[in-house]
Amino acid sequence: MKTLPTPADNLDGVPSQGLRHPTFREAFRFWLKLGFISFGGPTGQIAIMHAELVEKKKWISEARFLHALNYCMLLPGPEAQQLATYVGWLLHKTWGGIVAGAFFIIPSIFILWALSYIYVAFGTIPWIAAIFYGLKPAVLAIVAAAVIRIGSRALKNEVMWTLSAAAFVAIFFLHVPFPLIISSAAAIGYLGGKWKRDKFLVIRGHGKTNAESVLDDTSAVPDHAKPAWPRALRVALVWVILWSAPVLLLSFWLGNNHTVVQEGIFFSKAALVTFGGAYAVLPYVAQQAVQTHRWLSAGQMLDGLGLAETTPGPLIMVTQFVGFLGGWNHPGQLAPLLAATIGALVTTWTTFTPCFLWIFLGGPYIEKLRGNEALTTTLSAVTAAVVGVVLNLAVWFGLHVIFPGDGVVDWFAILVGTVAFIGMVRWRWDIVPVVLSAGLAGLIFKMFLSYSH
Repeated sequence: MKTLPTPADNLDGVPSQGLRHPTFREAFRFWLKLGFISFGGPTGQIAIMHAELVEKKKWISEARFLHALNYCMLLPGPEAQQLATYVGWLLHKTWGGIVAGAFFIIPSIFILWALSYIYVAFGTIPWIAAIFYGLKPAVLAIVAAAVIRIGSRALKNEVMWTLSAAAFVAIFFLHVPFPLIISSAAAIGYLGGKWKRDKFLVIRGHGKTNAESVLDDTSAVPDHAKPAWPRALRVALVWVILWSAPVLLLSFWLGNNHTVVQEGIFFSKAALVTFGGAYAVLPYVAQQAVQTHRWLSAGQMLDGLGLAETTPGPLIMVTQFVGFLGGWNHPGQLAPLLAATIGALVTTWTTFTPCFLWIFLGGPYIEKLRGNEALTTTLSAVTAAVVGVVLNLAVWFGLHVIFPGDGVVDWFAILVGTVAFIGMVRWRWDIVPVVLSAGLAGLIFKMFLSYSH
């Protein structure tokens, strides 16, 4: 079986050009910043990481970035948070991965908790709703710009374009399940690599950007990323204990039937089957939380989705809102706010802790296969299909933002989204001022409407 070239003399993972490896403190500061600017759902978040890690800081090459991304796309759970964990782990071992993955969600934990409390205690506050109204078209622009950025790097020829288009048609019009689309693309990539090698071998190092990265295309696997069975067993044991410990402790304290315990059990199960990103799993979570467990109403679920869409962090953070509302509405012997806080925390813990297990357990084996040409052609096809799936998410989100209902066209959303999109694509506007400006525009626009009436 053919493999891509990996020079044996580059054992420290640093390219010959001698770029300095970032210190743990430098990486810590970046991961902390990322947690506050990670708007735009998985597409926007991946685009931010690509712009910062590949293009600006050059901590990792494009080929290695895409290799890690495709592995994360195949895992249950939020792929953007797992990608951050993977890169952090490659750069600074286990603690690097923990810091990267944890700070990806920690800011949103506190922000969403505060918004959840305001929601249940005071209802909808007009000025907050106005800011969210302005943020939605900005998020749409971030997603659309990210589709173009990622697609331009993955869709290198007519075969990749066809795979991407087929994936979009399959999921948008035919409602084919995401795992079936990805598995089909993987099979096509594997077989196509043997039939038309040059058409499928598109995720590989090329050009100046890749050659000048700290973790470049041809560097060997770092020592801490080499697979070993004793290490794998240790990782599995530690993270399974960490995953289950809070739920077991709560069951001893409150009993198995308490809402927060049931939430921990349910979202632990959901963490195993949440393939396809947040939009693929949200219908299942909503159905179980609203209809089966009755932790919240359908209207509250939609409100929570709106909160999660306009805060930093993965969209699947909406599960924290579900946990908060469940504890608040069914506190049992606890005070409502205490039950809600515990419900929010245990839900977030059981949703995201498994992500660290998947990365630390599987990462070494994926790194070992990095030079495998058959795997590369397979992942090239998967990447192309993922572009189509992400386009589906962008279109879905765009329809809800621009056409909010009853045949109404939101011209304010079109204007803000268009300006933000052009600014980010043509002039490379940074995402932070875009988001802040859009929120301020929404507030001003709503205030103008209220005064004019």
